[in-house]
Amino acid sequence: MTDLNRPRRGSMAFRPRKRAASQNGSVFWQSSGVKRILGFSGYKVGMTHISYIDHTESPTKGQEVVSGATVIEVPPVYVYGYRLYNGNSVGDVLVADDKVLKQIGVRKPKVQGNQPSAVSNGPTADGRMPNAEIKDIRLLVFAQPAKTTIGKKHIERMELGIGGKDSNEKLEYAKSLLGKELKASDVFKQGEFVDVVAITKGKGWQGAVKRFGVAVQRRKSTGKRRHVGTLGQWHPAYVLYTVPQAGQMGYHQRTELNKQIMRIGSDIDKVNPSGGFPNYGFVKNDYVLLKGSIPGPAKRLIKLRLAVRTSAVQKEPSVMYIARP
Repeated sequence: MTDLNRPRRGSMAFRPRKRAASQNGSVFWQSSGVKRILGFSGYKVGMTHISYIDHTESPTKGQEVVSGATVIEVPPVYVYGYRLYNGNSVGDVLVADDKVLKQIGVRKPKVQGNQPSAVSNGPTADGRMPNAEIKDIRLLVFAQPAKTTIGKKHIERMELGIGGKDSNEKLEYAKSLLGKELKASDVFKQGEFVDVVAITKGKGWQGAVKRFGVAVQRRKSTGKRRHVGTLGQWHPAYVLYTVPQAGQMGYHQRTELNKQIMRIGSDIDKVNPSGGFPNYGFVKNDYVLLKGSIPGPAKRLIKLRLAVRTSAVQKEPSVMYIARP
């Protein structure tokens, strides 16, 4: 008799399982009362393993522990403006020289004086939203993959969340960062927990067995084995979208929570192997060492966000050894 109490095959939380629209994934920025930048970006290099002293309350507390770790190269990002939000109203304020704006494909309108340029009908030239209250402010930055060895030349524009007590504090903080390059060490500290937003490895078109984990049928049942036994009930007389079927697998946007930063460093000789990382090459810029694995293949754009759902005690880890694979 059929067991009707088993869990369904394949989680409904990940629908629709279609290809991501872009490798530059979207991020939900949590509000923070502390004046700081809430995220950063980098490029996945590969994995290694590290040994460190465990400071948690686990049974291995105080002992040396060996764990896998992911290396992310984090070249500096350039701040070329900030974005003001007021409900559905959006306006950009750009402060950068014409050469930089031409490089990123943004036109700078003509304004009188030395005031920042205002793009769209939102804010005025001095960064104020006319007849409205600013509800949120985000930095406009672009990553610089040309400074790495991955072979990508085009910059990647994105938003970064800003924390602060109120909109005025966020606005003044955003203005102080315009036209500057930010490093990962300016945003995060060792021991902090971050959330990782990335696009997973693409696996193409796959069947229901690999895509959803349905059972392979016995040899003498229907003449076919790696297929779904039934497409559903008679009524309603159509196939429901919940039925496991073949389709796209991988290349989905995923967010992994609570990855601890084991090290932020510029001593690239400690992480670069003698022949470089497979499918990546050598790390040339600062790097971030995250405990555990993260989504995506090598060279994939990775976005780091300050953890929004962590209750762990954040202590600076004591990394004793980094393997050079």
